[in-house]
Amino acid sequence: MYERRFVTGTPVRVPVETHERRSPDGASARPLPLLAAVATAFALVHLALVAPGLGLGWDETVYVSQVSPQAPAAFFSAPRARGITYLVAPVAAVTTSVAALRLYLAVLAGGGLFLALWVWRRLLPAPVLAVAGALFASLWVTMFYAAQAMPNLWVAYGALAATGCFLRAARDPGDRRALLGTGAGVAFAALMRPTDAVWLVLALAVAALVLPRARRRVLPVVVAAAGVALGCAEWVVEAYVHYGGLGARLRRASEIQGHLGWYFAVDDHVRALGGRALCRPCDVPWRHPPSALWFFALPLLVAGGVRAAGRAGRRVPIVLATGVGAALAAPYLFTVGYAAPRFLLPAYALLALPVAQCLADACRPRARWRRTAAGVVAVAVAAHLAVQYAVVDSVADRVRRDTRDLTRIAAELRALGVRPPCVVSGEEAVRVAFRTGCASRQPGGHDGSTTPRALAATALRRPVAVLVSAGARPPAYARDWRVHPLPDLGRRTGFRAYVAGATPPAPGWRPAGATR
Repeated sequence: MYERRFVTGTPVRVPVETHERRSPDGASARPLPLLAAVATAFALVHLALVAPGLGLGWDETVYVSQVSPQAPAAFFSAPRARGITYLVAPVAAVTTSVAALRLYLAVLAGGGLFLALWVWRRLLPAPVLAVAGALFASLWVTMFYAAQAMPNLWVAYGALAATGCFLRAARDPGDRRALLGTGAGVAFAALMRPTDAVWLVLALAVAALVLPRARRRVLPVVVAAAGVALGCAEWVVEAYVHYGGLGARLRRASEIQGHLGWYFAVDDHVRALGGRALCRPCDVPWRHPPSALWFFALPLLVAGGVRAAGRAGRRVPIVLATGVGAALAAPYLFTVGYAAPRFLLPAYALLALPVAQCLADACRPRARWRRTAAGVVAVAVAAHLAVQYAVVDSVADRVRRDTRDLTRIAAELRALGVRPPCVVSGEEAVRVAFRTGCASRQPGGHDGSTTPRALAATALRRPVAVLVSAGARPPAYARDWRVHPLPDLGRRTGFRAYVAGATPPAPGWRPAGATR
């Protein structure tokens, strides 16, 4: 390996030792086999334990429906970006198989983890990177979303890769690959979630001013800024085409997210770690404290990693990862009034590096209490993995039950004559409509895309179904429509459909599995 150095203004290639050679904890380790093993295990474990039977969730359905031939595109609300739709398009546009989509995304997730960590191979030892990857991949939220058509994991990969490339480019202005990787990583993150990418660039800009060796390194910051502009371009253009301008889209996005402001949502995220994909409003009791123990230990482990990195001569990479990770977490902890564990995936990916450094330092060969420390770490990691598996298994099982219920509901609607071209509105309209092959339209709320009068008029030309659960009244325009009981959806009983414009069922026909 060579490093560019400047002597009297002339670049000279000087051989330098890599971390694998000069670091005791990485003396004989090579990054390729270690990182490849972690990434492969991540994809295989997800495919074996989590993905089977996992149908599309509500948000996934919105993203996939934009390119899928299965049903008309669902309403695309202001906060969403189309990056994940572009990512799934090669499979979703040619097949309606959810299993094929899961396999495709799982392979990409494993490859993405490998590439995001590979960028750091010249900055940190291979064992630290492998441990960081394993820690991040073993979180239940990472494992659950590995093959889901959701943007947060991909933002995490983009942020992790961009941060590593940024530091490499700041240290060596002649490293053109790192410079290109900085822009590409930021642009990829911006394509997935523009606001996250803005926070990422702001954190990198601060790092350029604060961190040693990165001071006055303007070019990487300029490239990162260009990356966020490129990645956000489609979102900004769409704002002017469909939302009345960028300011109008940002205001609507803030409204949909509950009006962004100053909130203390740390406790919401703690409660959500018990297995809630979305905690909104997060006023539920904290029923599963063990699931959040690692969250409370995270700041201590990160601090330990920063301290250990200082002793090992790797303070700058670890401090940079810590700072960028904290910057990506702050908006969701203090400006959003609800919690979803996936929001913090980019922060977890970066903070895994100092945590891994801390654990590696605790078990290093020259430690005085190496065996004791290694034993404690092993027990703690085993307990952590057991808790994470229990949570992800519970979440996946709940989604599988919902998938079966939604499949039965879609089958009953088709039997009632609700077949394409058709429209479904009301509760769970997005997921039910997609499975039925119908368009989902709502006359109000976040996904308001029609009016009651328009729905009533549509029912004169094609089948329309309004879904209502127990205790809820149908909208005024649908009260005289035919009502049919449907199978229960999870814990929601008394699910029923008000149908118009469809061929009536045969006399005496009753939906199978419907509750009385």
